[in-house]
Amino acid sequence: MAEPYYITTAIHYPNGRPHIGHAYEMIAADAIARFQRQAGRDVRFQTGTDEHGLKMVKTARERGVAVRALADEMSRYFSDLVERLNISCDRFIRTVEPAHYRASEAIWQAMADAGDLYLDRYEGWYSVRDEAFYEEKELTGEGDARLSPQGTPVEWTAEETWFFRLSNYQQPLLDFYAANPDFIRPESRRNEVLRFVEGGLTDLSVSRTSFDWGVPVPGSDGHVMYVWVDALTNYITGLGYPDRAGDFAKYWPADVHLIGKDIVRFHAVYWPAFLMSAQLAPPKQVYGHGFVLNRGAKMSKSVGNVVDPLDLAAAFGVDALRYFLLRDISFGQDGSYSPKAIATRANADLANSFGNLAQRTLSFIAKNLEGALPRAGRSEPADAALLEAVALASEEFRTAFGDLALTQGCEAWMRGVAACNQYIDVQAPWALRKTDPDRMHAVLGTLVRAIHDLAIVILPVVPDSAAKILDLLEIDDRGHSALSHHDWYANKSASGFRISAPTPIFPRLEVPEDDEEAA
Repeated sequence: MAEPYYITTAIHYPNGRPHIGHAYEMIAADAIARFQRQAGRDVRFQTGTDEHGLKMVKTARERGVAVRALADEMSRYFSDLVERLNISCDRFIRTVEPAHYRASEAIWQAMADAGDLYLDRYEGWYSVRDEAFYEEKELTGEGDARLSPQGTPVEWTAEETWFFRLSNYQQPLLDFYAANPDFIRPESRRNEVLRFVEGGLTDLSVSRTSFDWGVPVPGSDGHVMYVWVDALTNYITGLGYPDRAGDFAKYWPADVHLIGKDIVRFHAVYWPAFLMSAQLAPPKQVYGHGFVLNRGAKMSKSVGNVVDPLDLAAAFGVDALRYFLLRDISFGQDGSYSPKAIATRANADLANSFGNLAQRTLSFIAKNLEGALPRAGRSEPADAALLEAVALASEEFRTAFGDLALTQGCEAWMRGVAACNQYIDVQAPWALRKTDPDRMHAVLGTLVRAIHDLAIVILPVVPDSAAKILDLLEIDDRGHSALSHHDWYANKSASGFRISAPTPIFPRLEVPEDDEEAA
C-alpha cells in the first residue's frame, strides 16, 4: 500500500481577485504534490477559499452586493486559477460548505469539552485586513496611526466574546517544538515563533458579535466563530472530520501546510493549540514561504503594481511561469519577478537549453533514421559519463525536492541539461552521420535516454511541456522508478516504434523591451 502524503496550501481570502502570490503558493504546492506522486506516495492535495470574516462583509457592503454573492463570485476566480495553472489538487474547499460548518462546530465543541473556552469581554486592537488581534506591545506608530506588525491599520474593538485558553498551551507548544524541530520551516520562521511563544501567550478571542457572516457558535446566539478558527479547520474538513475514519485516518496529520510567511503564527501557534485542545494531532510541518515582489516592491492596489497571474500565464505560457517562479525565487525567501525576467529565464533554460536539445535530437532522428530509435552503435566512455551525470542531476533534484528546496532542485536539473548540450556539441552527431554512422547511433541513443530522464524529472515543474516530450516517446511509466532503467528503450526498438517529427515544445518568448510598460 502506498504511503499517504497530505499537502495543503493556505485557503485564500477572496475579498479580491487572485494575485501572483496566490499563484506562487498553488504552483509550489502542486509541484511538491506531483513530485510525491512520482515517488509512489498516495497524495492528497487541498486548496480552496476562506470566505468568512469582517473583510468580506465590508467589501460586499462597499460593492453593494450580498456577502454570499461576493463569496460565490470571488471563489470562482480562485477555482479558475486552479484550472488555468494546471494545479492538480484533489479537493478545492470552500468554507461556506455545510460539511465545513459541521467540522467547525465539532472542533469548537471538542475545545469546549476540554474546558478551553469561556465567555468574557474583549477590548483591544484588531486589524480587519489581517483578521487578527494584536497586543499593544506589537504595534507601531501612535494614536490613530497605529499599525500592526504587518503594517496594516488597527482599530479598537470592544465586545462580548468567547475566549480560547491559549495561555494554557505555552509550555505544551514549546515542548512540541522541541520534540519536532522541523515542525516550522524555514529556520527563520521557527525562530520567530519561538520568540513569540516564549514571550508569553494570552488567551485568544475566538468569536465575534459585531457581524453574522461566519459559522455560528454552537449554543451561543449572536456569536460567530473568529474567522481563523473556521479557516484553519478546513484542513480536517476536507478529510471528513468529525468522522475520524476513512480519509482522516489515512492522511491526518498533514505532512505539510504550505503558507505565506505572514500567517505563520496562526498555523504554528493557534492551530496546533486548537488541535491539542480537541485531542487531535498537530500537522507534521508548517512551511512559511516568502513574498513574491514586483521588481522588489510588495504588491499593493494603492500603488497599482498588482498583476493578474492569468495575464502572465497568457503572455508567457503556464509552464514558463511555473518554471520561473520555482527556479528564480529561492523557496522560503522573498523573491522578485518582472515580465522581462520571466521571458529571459524561460528562453535561457527551457527554449534554448532543454527545448533545443530535445528538438534537434528528436528531429534529427525523425529525419535521418525515419524516426526509428538508434541502434546500439559503438559506445565510448563519454556515453556512460553523460548518463551518469544525468543520473546524478536527477538524484540531486529528488533530494532537493524531498527537502522542499525547490530552487536547488531546478538548478540540479539544469546541470543535467547542460551536460547533455556539452555532449551533443562535442560528439556532433550531424557530422558523424557521414563519417561514422555506427558512432552516430550510439550518441543519439544516449541522448534519447538522457532526454527521457530529464523530462521525467522536470514533470512536476512543467507538467504539460515535459509530458509532450514523453508522449513523443510514448512513455507510460513516468515515476521515479523509470529513471536510469532503460528497458523501455530496448522494448520500443524491438517493437518497431518510430518517433514522429516534433514541434518545438518550448517556443522562444519575446522579451519585453520596456519592462515598466509591459507590467
